[in-house]
Amino acid sequence: MDIRARLAETGIVLPPAAKAVANYVPVVVAGGMAIVSGQLPLVDGRLAAMGKLGDGVSIEDGTAAARACFINLLAQLDAHVEGGLDAVARVVRLGGFIAATADFAEHAKVMNGASDLAVEIFGEAGRHARSTIGVASLPLDAAVEVEGMFLLR
Repeated sequence: MDIRARLAETGIVLPPAAKAVANYVPVVVAGGMAIVSGQLPLVDGRLAAMGKLGDGVSIEDGTAAARACFINLLAQLDAHVEGGLDAVARVVRLGGFIAATADFAEHAKVMNGASDLAVEIFGEAGRHARSTIGVASLPLDAAVEVEGMFLLR
């Protein structure tokens, strides 16, 4: 599987990997896995969606934000794992954090933006375990944040 070819087919150009903004590292490689810190939906240096689902942020905008988060996960892998994206054998787990109102209940639909892209890019190796939770707020007022675990070759 040629990940770069799949990215090109989908029209995705990886952005530069975002720098850590606090006391953490973007990626830890241990035990044949790459664990990528939560990524915000930055597109061209700006948040793709700010605020809360259920209060001004649509499901469509949230889904697009989750997709942007997954693209940023890939950018981190490419920048911080020896061999870049070619070293990724499978997507193991994604964790999604959705800033939402107390009555919002469509978290899974929003997180599908990341999950669907994982399968689109990696095929069957993109099918993963997942947790999705609603939260009161996220850094910089982002609507979505996604973290990931990846098996390396």
